[in-house]
Amino acid sequence: MTDFLGIDTSNYTTSAAIFSADENKVCQSKKLLPVKSGELGLRQSDAVFHHTKQLPEVLRGLFGVSQRGFSAVGVSTKPRNAEKSYMPCFLCGKSAAVSAALAADIPIYETSHQTGHIIAALYSAQALYLIDKPFYAYHISGGTTDLLLCTPDDENIINIERIGGSNDLNAGQAVDRIGVAMGLGFPAGVELEKIALESECTYNPKVSVNGTECSLSGVENKCIRMLSSGEKKCDVARFCLDIIGKAILLTVENALSLNAYPIVFAGGVMSNSIIRSQIENKISGCFFAKPEFSCDNAVGCAVFAYLKHSKRGGI
Repeated sequence: MTDFLGIDTSNYTTSAAIFSADENKVCQSKKLLPVKSGELGLRQSDAVFHHTKQLPEVLRGLFGVSQRGFSAVGVSTKPRNAEKSYMPCFLCGKSAAVSAALAADIPIYETSHQTGHIIAALYSAQALYLIDKPFYAYHISGGTTDLLLCTPDDENIINIERIGGSNDLNAGQAVDRIGVAMGLGFPAGVELEKIALESECTYNPKVSVNGTECSLSGVENKCIRMLSSGEKKCDVARFCLDIIGKAILLTVENALSLNAYPIVFAGGVMSNSIIRSQIENKISGCFFAKPEFSCDNAVGCAVFAYLKHSKRGGI
């Protein structure tokens, strides 16, 4: 058997995936957590409730795909591979993964949500070979804007060290707060990008960058002032994405000046075409996940299970 099950229950999405190692193919099933109009996310107790309700439905959509059973299960059990990194919502996925592994008498491999994002991005970009060498990863979402140095690691597949990123507001938080202020749903990234593409403006704003660290706290205030002064929503959306893209670009350039490692971009914000084009126009040789592998997903957990199982001689 060469099929591996992955489960991820983040604060945004209930996700499950199957990775078929012999075919190098994945199948995903996921569902956003419901957020009331005008609200910026969920309380953990509500997230746990919705995962508990949605996970059977999400898994049911996958179990008919694999007719051979699973070799192992991979699951995210915490946000990062760091001491005291914890969110209750990940207990939902862990409970389901443990139950599946016990029932099938197969191994379970635990990882972090962040590691899953990075591995999913590497898989999507056909760059899994990078796990055997140092590389940079930029994980940019609602919960994190982390520039990371990744190195090979037997236990965790990749060892992750934060070397930069935002030191205050996360990029995804800025996008969601500004989007909700415009009346968009949460998460707001997809809708905000559509609106921004209607703008005829391009901005070259000042950004707060110090080496590989940046500050994004001023983005929200500036955009709210623009909205209050009557500027078009499409122009405000474009300004928001241009300033985030410039901050990301400058911190990446500063990291590459230290070590010219390959860099992979992961996380929901990096599915944004405007931000991606800013980076691609300035830096060659970057790796980007396809949008379906940028947003929260369980593909990285499934591929992680395969990589761990392989190291232990299971294949």
